[in-house]
Amino acid sequence: MVKLQIVKEKSWRFLALILSAILIVVSANHNFAATPRTTEILWDTYGIPHIYGKDAQSAFRAFGWAQMQSHANLLLRLYGQARGKAAEYWGEEFLESDQWVLTMGVPNRANSWYQAQSPAFKSYINAFAEGINTYAKAHADLIDDEVEIVLPIKPEDVFAHLQRVLYFTFIVNPQQVADNTHSQPEAGSNGWAIAPKHSASGKAMLLANPHLFWSDLFLWYEAQITAPGMNAYGATLVGIPVLAIAFNDSLGWTHTVNTHDGWDLYELKLADGGYIFDGQVRPFTQENLALKIKQKDGSFVEQPLIVKSSIHGAIVQEKPGKALALRVVGSDRPGVLQQWWDMAAAQNLREFQTVLQRLQLPMFTVMYADREGHIMHLFNGLVPIRQEGDYKYWEGLIPGDTAKTLWTKMHPDADLPRIIDPASGWLQNANDPPWTTTFPTAIKADDYPAYMAPRGYMPFRAQRSAKMLAEDRKISFAEMIEYKHSTKMEVAERILDDLIPAAQQYGDELTRRAANILATWNRQANADSRGAVLFSFWWQEIDEDNIFSIPWSEKSPLTTPDGLKDPKSAVQALQIAATKVEKAYGKIDVAWGEVFRLRSGNLDLPANGGEGDLGIFRVLNFAPSKNERFQAVAGDSYVAAIEFSQPVTAKALLSYGNATQPGSPHISDQLPLFARKQLRSVWRTRAEILAHLEQRQAF
Repeated sequence: MVKLQIVKEKSWRFLALILSAILIVVSANHNFAATPRTTEILWDTYGIPHIYGKDAQSAFRAFGWAQMQSHANLLLRLYGQARGKAAEYWGEEFLESDQWVLTMGVPNRANSWYQAQSPAFKSYINAFAEGINTYAKAHADLIDDEVEIVLPIKPEDVFAHLQRVLYFTFIVNPQQVADNTHSQPEAGSNGWAIAPKHSASGKAMLLANPHLFWSDLFLWYEAQITAPGMNAYGATLVGIPVLAIAFNDSLGWTHTVNTHDGWDLYELKLADGGYIFDGQVRPFTQENLALKIKQKDGSFVEQPLIVKSSIHGAIVQEKPGKALALRVVGSDRPGVLQQWWDMAAAQNLREFQTVLQRLQLPMFTVMYADREGHIMHLFNGLVPIRQEGDYKYWEGLIPGDTAKTLWTKMHPDADLPRIIDPASGWLQNANDPPWTTTFPTAIKADDYPAYMAPRGYMPFRAQRSAKMLAEDRKISFAEMIEYKHSTKMEVAERILDDLIPAAQQYGDELTRRAANILATWNRQANADSRGAVLFSFWWQEIDEDNIFSIPWSEKSPLTTPDGLKDPKSAVQALQIAATKVEKAYGKIDVAWGEVFRLRSGNLDLPANGGEGDLGIFRVLNFAPSKNERFQAVAGDSYVAAIEFSQPVTAKALLSYGNATQPGSPHISDQLPLFARKQLRSVWRTRAEILAHLEQRQAF
């Protein structure tokens, strides 16, 4: 019996020794996987780069290389414009771009921002620029001759591009300044965060869905970046060295363009060569620049550019006795890129919020979800502390002769509208103010300064968004994807019950036929929907601001506005629309996809989806094309649906593909999936990537 006990003890010791050895081997293998000896890019069959960096610098270097392989010509052209030298490189058509960039002080500020980075992060940006230049040397034959003049890229170029995109396109652009309008751009975004209590699986889910133009600096680039302490998947805009929308095994976030006022135009009174401020004449600061402009024969001409500034900011217009100065938030916040990088490295809500508190990102709503089941909506941005006025007041011209209107400080993070884990179990944003992110209302406008965000009117796309979430108490991952592709027109849901009987009563024969078509239409903008074209043409004919008899109400945000204010004029507009549709297409029940198209290269596919103003969640913006057709030019771009299960489940799509470089097989290779309302599986594990491997590059 004693001998048997001894044998058992020896057996357990031997087993423990074996288990310890196994654990050591597993641990060693795990550490090797997390910190590879070499850096490599695994390209999957959709042209998505999966970057494995032996350290952060190596990952940044590989990301610079990857962006060049996918978008070299575009990236170099964008960086050339950010320098304010595009007219010198490519001619007079870029002159206005250069004037804008230089007047906004982008190159000089880019230099100071680069110098302000921590030594470690500065080395990361250096590595990204090095990756761009290394690719260019290795593959000069694949890059257009006309953009090679931008090489070599300097780290400062990265910050110049960031500023041009983020501050002087998204926050404010030349057209807004010229018109003095704070209106949001045509393209927008959708974002959802769903808590476990509202999810069929009991896991939190996130939907990322920006809508931007399908060209130029608005293009998204999808990637996975793995390095010590980092394993993030997502997308960023071409030329940006970190992911701007991303998720990891623990959490994820998306951005939407929020109703954020980050700029103001000040009207100055001129006197004695300067401007009046608090009863005294102040001198302008002035910088004399010379713009070189390349001519068609290869020669150059020079044009002077005088950049004048007041205490408010750069002078953008000057007339006898008056001048307009532009003030934009964020010139003192050089940490945007590091904040995005650290957001992607965060592992829980506490860490994520700590990074957000830096307030380096000047705008964008943050929609967040994580594995622990938390969801959050943050109205993020640099919001000036203003002494007076509501949101509408600050959309106008601001008197610049008094310090009372000159803001100098920003609201801290604690002042910004946010909600974490609302009672509803869901959050949405479709470019509406934060007050309508969920119902019952969780963020109350009365609790914030009147200038924080506008009051009133929840747009139809946001109403459709909220309705889909509110009407399904337990949403599955598959249902979230299905809802994302919804083309139902909320405007049609609201108005057809009044328009159809009015047309049958007041209309002529053509108008009554049109009413019958609208009566049988499914109120969607699918490729085969008949009636959608007619309705959209009718919407173009009416006065949107005066069509409804019942205005939008904060008390009934999801059912107003409603009712026809003037049925006879609405019927007359339908007659005009029906006449136009029949003349253009030979019939008034033409299918949506016959008129609205997805075109790229040799692809010419029927579209589904349409303008957000019609209350369509699946947004596509179109431009006129040949033969009375319309071609998609903006809208749904990057889509990612994420469920924080273990392991994380994710699907994504980049509508126009992950490359623009001539010869790439990934130009528009995802467009057929887009036309079929499908997302692709996201491959994140090494085994999945190797099973769908197109190319491996080791560095």
